[in-house]
Amino acid sequence: MEIERFGIGARMSKAVKHGGTVYLAGQVADLQKGNSVSEQTAEILSIIDKLLGEAGSHKTKILSATIWLADVSTFSEMNQVWDQWVPQGHTPARATVEAALASPDYKVEIAVIAAC
Repeated sequence: MEIERFGIGARMSKAVKHGGTVYLAGQVADLQKGNSVSEQTAEILSIIDKLLGEAGSHKTKILSATIWLADVSTFSEMNQVWDQWVPQGHTPARATVEAALASPDYKVEIAVIAAC
């Protein structure tokens, strides 16, 4: 089976497609870096939409999502944006955890796996 890579960098690819599945690396909000959890979540979800589209997928095909929050007390703030974005009836399996992220300016990181 062919492997396609999207957003190839020196250390990682932003997405990898293989066997009818697309795997997205953890996405962070570079434009909203240092801003609110809501602003960062909205940017990340926009990035996810773009990457899924490039790989021939869509948010309705997300199978699994992992969300890392720098501060779990912002869970409801992140969910307000997530709930507006994810199509009802197409909610994926999901885990949300608190973790130290790569920079203190990042408050949210999201990775998804989707069918193509």
